[in-house]
Amino acid sequence: MDLDDFENARPRLLAVAARMLGSPADAEDAVQEAWLRADRADGAGTVDNPTAWLTTVVSRICLDRLRARRETTPLDEVDPADPAPAPDDEAQLAESVGAAMGAVLDDLAPAERVAFVLHDVFAVPFDDVAAILGRSPAATRQLASRARRRVAGAPRPDAVRTDAVRAFLAASRDGDFTALVDLLDPDAVFRTHTDGAATSVLTGAPAIAEAFLFKAKTALVALVDGVLGYTVRLPGASDYLLLGDVTFTEDGRIAALDVTLRADEVAGSEIVPL
Repeated sequence: MDLDDFENARPRLLAVAARMLGSPADAEDAVQEAWLRADRADGAGTVDNPTAWLTTVVSRICLDRLRARRETTPLDEVDPADPAPAPDDEAQLAESVGAAMGAVLDDLAPAERVAFVLHDVFAVPFDDVAAILGRSPAATRQLASRARRRVAGAPRPDAVRTDAVRAFLAASRDGDFTALVDLLDPDAVFRTHTDGAATSVLTGAPAIAEAFLFKAKTALVALVDGVLGYTVRLPGASDYLLLGDVTFTEDGRIAALDVTLRADEVAGSEIVPL
């Protein structure tokens, strides 16, 4: 890859990095690091789309830096063959999002921010964003959806809903069928997800309550990638193995519970115990 390729891609790379990191100075640093990596990468000169590859490099550098702010583990360097197509007028597209979004983006978890910026702002396909994040396309789509709701002004979970999740988990541990049914909407849905797709679905408060009896022994209420939910550790496990999202009806009952079972998707999630 020659310097002309890099200079041609530079406006796009700066736009991507600035949206992710929130600082022109940090964006300049990330783009410069991307050039240093490209300059020393074996085989980079044979990349079919230098701009796409450099966008992927910059995205992973930004993700590393966002995660470093939260003392998490960075991803490996990108393979030169990784694609990441995007629109032509990147700077104009980034500007169209509006400076006011910056404060909202700062509140997103790193994985949410990367998924949202790359897909919704720069139109990078979910398959390519998933490769950057190390998750399935379905899980990446869910991250972008969460970020989109928060950018649109979705409120953070209030104390009432947090307490409702806590009460649900307690009723599950205690085997209190009546309390579980009371906390659930009559038409509630419980879905388990493996490999990014729903593999099991239960509907109706009684069926879900029955499924949760004497469960949730190690479950804790938490923000999972910025969304109210819960985490579960299996006995003897050192890492979170299950993650659950909880959504509510307008009257405060639990409308849906979604549980992710795939360990490699769980590993990159941002978890904040409540």
